[in-house]
Amino acid sequence: MREALKQARTAAERDEVPVGAVVVHEQKIIARAHNQVETLRDPTAHAEMIVITQATSFLSSKWLQECTLYVTLEPCSMCAGALVLARIKRICFGAADPKSGACGSVLDITRHGQLNHQLEVAGGILPEECGGILRSFFERKRKDNPDICPPKE
Repeated sequence: MREALKQARTAAERDEVPVGAVVVHEQKIIARAHNQVETLRDPTAHAEMIVITQATSFLSSKWLQECTLYVTLEPCSMCAGALVLARIKRICFGAADPKSGACGSVLDITRHGQLNHQLEVAGGILPEECGGILRSFFERKRKDNPDICPPKE
């Protein structure tokens, strides 16, 4: 998770929502990424989507059955769906996402019984650190852009 946090910090430095992800295969990091939605002007350029592409390329396989994803924020429905399709073995996330988390917070796509693959999910890995980087980012955004991002009440 510490490597995913490094990626999240890189995202924050680039004014991206600070989410970082790594994929581990046989106890080795084979892919790392951070959000690039703003940079690429692509709403699908979440850290998880980018890291899936990197990992499948590294393994020359469309399946990530023996891999674990470490990500600083609970994946959304798009990313959770892609992780099911990639048949990743396990997801470990830092901060829960009570607004759009799809690994148990709002939805649970990753363990839905009607899908052809279910994943192991572990949440709450370094949650304070993972959540703190997001809170700091959005506090700064609200302070710097009060007309666009009103302060939380």
